[in-house]
Amino acid sequence: MGPEPVREQPGRSSAGGGDAADAAQHTGPRPAWTPTEGKGCEHGLIWIKPSFLWMMYRCGWGGKAGQETVLAVEISRDGFEWALRYACLSGYAAGVHPGRAAWQRQLKRAPARVQWDPERDLRLQPLPYRSLQLGLSGEAVRRYADEWTVAMRDVTPLAHEIHALVSAGDLTSATRLLPQERPYPAEDASLAHLLE
Repeated sequence: MGPEPVREQPGRSSAGGGDAADAAQHTGPRPAWTPTEGKGCEHGLIWIKPSFLWMMYRCGWGGKAGQETVLAVEISRDGFEWALRYACLSGYAAGVHPGRAAWQRQLKRAPARVQWDPERDLRLQPLPYRSLQLGLSGEAVRRYADEWTVAMRDVTPLAHEIHALVSAGDLTSATRLLPQERPYPAEDASLAHLLE
C-alpha cells in the first residue's frame, strides 16, 4: 500500500454504488429542516460534508449548540457533479487563479465553493490528507433542495453511539459502525479548477 493521498477525491459513492453520492448536514435540534429556514447555513451557504468523521469533528458528534441533529443526505450524482463543475475554491490559490481579483469575482458568481480540510480519524485528530467540503448558495441551494436530494435520514443516534464507543476506548467496535466510504469516482480533469 502506497502513501496516503494528499487529497481524497471529493465525496463518496453511495453505499449502493448507484447514481448518488452521500453527504452529511448538521442542523439544530429540530430534525425537520428546510433550506429556506436557514438551518445548516453559515455565511449564507449550506455546507455539505461528504466525510462522516469530518462531519463529526465539525458538529462535535452532534453535541455542539445548533448542530445537535446530524442528517445523512443522499444527493444525485448529477447534482453533485454540477456543483463541482460550477464551484470555485473558497480560498485564493496562486497556481489556479490568474490573480486575487479574478478569484474574488469568480467566487462571488459561483453557486458553489470547495474547501479542502484535513480528514479526521476516530479521535477527530487531523490526518495527512484532505477531504472536500462543498458550500452551496443561490441556485445550487434551490437545486439541492428541489432536485438533487434523493434521501435524507437522521444519523444522530449513530453519531452518539460511535462517540460513546470512542470515549470508552473501543475503537474496533466504533470502526465497525462507521458508514462505508469510498473515494468518489471523479475524473481529475473535472477537478483541475478545484485543486490548490
